[in-house]
Amino acid sequence: MAKTERYPQPDLNDLPEDIREKILSVQEKAGFVPNVFLTFARRPAEFRAFFAYHDALMERVESGLTKGEMEMIVTATSAINDCLYCVVAHGAVLRIREKSAVIADQIATNYRKADITDRQRAMLDFAVKLAGPKSGGIGEDDFAALHAHGFDDEDIWDISAITAFYGMSNRMANATGMLPNPEFYAMGRGF
Repeated sequence: MAKTERYPQPDLNDLPEDIREKILSVQEKAGFVPNVFLTFARRPAEFRAFFAYHDALMERVESGLTKGEMEMIVTATSAINDCLYCVVAHGAVLRIREKSAVIADQIATNYRKADITDRQRAMLDFAVKLAGPKSGGIGEDDFAALHAHGFDDEDIWDISAITAFYGMSNRMANATGMLPNPEFYAMGRGF
């Protein structure tokens, strides 16, 4: 089991039952325990809040964004934030969601040259601007550009909330020294 550099991961057997059950269900589904689960488990209340908000954002069924587009946002903004963990982990999920072995690498390196639609590029333009140091400059022109591509205000809320949530996640991953599990590197490469 990989350890973070700064904060040791707790032993699974020492965790509250609800957290242990969530981690074991992820392990059963994925075949391994992503490091983010054990890293955040060191503080049970924060773990519960983090994953409750994660699930509220990323598991929405009524969103105008596809699951792949949500992962595009995470991958592109995590690259801007230099978050190795999230680029690799969510890049793997993106490859699977989009059934493309190359899409995550393109988006993490330079989404402007990625093989995506103009609509998706507009979405990532907004997300990257929001993730960067000039987010205070978000204005009506940015909303108009998204509206022109068929996004409504609820979709823009989703883009914004995903970007903001992963901005926090990126910073925690960087501060803790969280590293991607080796399994993530190979996921979704066989398409």
